[in-house]
Amino acid sequence: MTAYRAAWVCPIDRPPIRDGVVDIVGGRISAVRDQGSGIRDRTVHDLGDVVLLPGLINAHVHLELSWLRGRVPPAAKFTDWVKQLVAARQGVERLDDPDVLEPLRAAILEVRASGTVAVGDISNSLASPGPMRAAGLDGVVFHELLGFSERDGALVERTRGARAAAAGVRISLAPHAPYSTSPELFQAIRSEVSRSACGIMSVHLGESQEENELLAAGTGPWREMLQFIGVWRDDWTVPACGPVEYLDRLGVIDARTMVVHGVQFDDAALARLAAIGATLVTCPRSNQWVGVGVPPIERFYASGVRVAVGTDSLASVEDLNLFSELKTMRGIAPAVPAATLLASATLVGARALGLEHELGSLTPGKRAEILAIALPGPVDDIEEHLVSGVDPSRIQHLGTPGTLGT
Repeated sequence: MTAYRAAWVCPIDRPPIRDGVVDIVGGRISAVRDQGSGIRDRTVHDLGDVVLLPGLINAHVHLELSWLRGRVPPAAKFTDWVKQLVAARQGVERLDDPDVLEPLRAAILEVRASGTVAVGDISNSLASPGPMRAAGLDGVVFHELLGFSERDGALVERTRGARAAAAGVRISLAPHAPYSTSPELFQAIRSEVSRSACGIMSVHLGESQEENELLAAGTGPWREMLQFIGVWRDDWTVPACGPVEYLDRLGVIDARTMVVHGVQFDDAALARLAAIGATLVTCPRSNQWVGVGVPPIERFYASGVRVAVGTDSLASVEDLNLFSELKTMRGIAPAVPAATLLASATLVGARALGLEHELGSLTPGKRAEILAIALPGPVDDIEEHLVSGVDPSRIQHLGTPGTLGT
């Protein structure tokens, strides 16, 4: 057994412990306690002025887009940003393309260095499973499918072989968004995911006003773009509703659905998601970069919906540090308790990805994926300190070769 003492321990599923101790046996947490709780006869590694907390969960990232860092500038309008993204990509992403793979591998190292231990990764090329496996990064890779003109689920079948070849991490499916995915494809993806061992689905939803306009009236920039690229369907029935209601009518949202962004959701949409039990993943820095606005984070929490946190891709954010996302959330939502924000970046994300029995909190029986974060000195409100931003230089992974505890 190994025991670590720290100035603070933040288990997440219980209040912080000042002068806390975490016991580890065989790579798993065996106990979380205060310094005086029956440890006098054991060797305790005193880590000093650090806080221990579980590794973070980045519930939404696009690792394969990491090569686009600095190449897609911010925009005032979402469809303008998308046009820039499409122009920059130009079909570059192939599994064997070093210009994609090397930045992807570097991004995984960056993710780990900033305290993340599992991700919900969105991938079109399935370039990420191999590098994730090699780096020991856990999570789910969502194979994202698009096709507004698809009239059946044939695309799901055509891409099955690619997913089967991406062994070593859990693979699921993700319909991209209502403006890029036909009703038939949505339902085929949902059916496939429901039959799979993973069972979790991710979808971009409620991100922009342009999306709302398309669903409400069948007009606007998204229709113009779909017509321009030749995939508009004249037989598509305008649903005349919001995005949550649209997917709810299609029967594709359930408690294992990760709904990403939600910047444009009204209170009724949030209440429906809460009732369904879906998880809303917020990516506030990316939202502002791509021109969709500031997410109503306080309304998210007030609705009772489960809120997880993602960074989105390096095409729309400066770094993949989830602590920077928490700092942005704290600025947007000062009324939300710091403990609630921390839970969103750990335990809620772990539950959304089906990893709650292994990760997300310092709970006996879970894997000892523990962060040790150096403190500048005495800290009275440790949870508030952690949501004020943490530089990767302060973060170490316990039990990782070359770091604390080895």
